[in-house]
Amino acid sequence: MKKWNWKFKKFSPGKMFFITAAILVSALNDGIYAQDGIAGINEANQQVRSYFDAGTQLMYAIGAILGLIGAVKVYQKWNAGDPDTGKVAAAWFGSCVFLVVVATVIQSFFGV
Repeated sequence: MKKWNWKFKKFSPGKMFFITAAILVSALNDGIYAQDGIAGINEANQQVRSYFDAGTQLMYAIGAILGLIGAVKVYQKWNAGDPDTGKVAAAWFGSCVFLVVVATVIQSFFGV
C-alpha cells in the first residue's frame, strides 16, 4: 500500500495576509446577513399549518375506506353466523369514529 507524502508549501507573508483578510471579510459578511431565526420559525409555522387541512381530509378519507372495509367484514361475519359479530362491528366502528374525532379535536384544540 502506498503512503501519501503530503508536502504543504509554506506561504509567503504576503499570501498569508491575503488569505487571512479573505477569511475575515467572509466571516464579517456572513455576520451582517445573519438573522435571529424568527422569520424561519414563522415560515415553518405557516407551512405546517397549510398542510394541516390536507392531512385532515386524508384522515377522513382513510376513515371512510376503513368504514367500508369494516362494513363488508361485518356483513360476511353476520352471514356466516359468527358469534363475535357485534365485537368486530364495534371495533371497526370505533376505529372510524376515533380517526374522525382525533382530526376534529386536533383542529379545534390548536386553532388550525
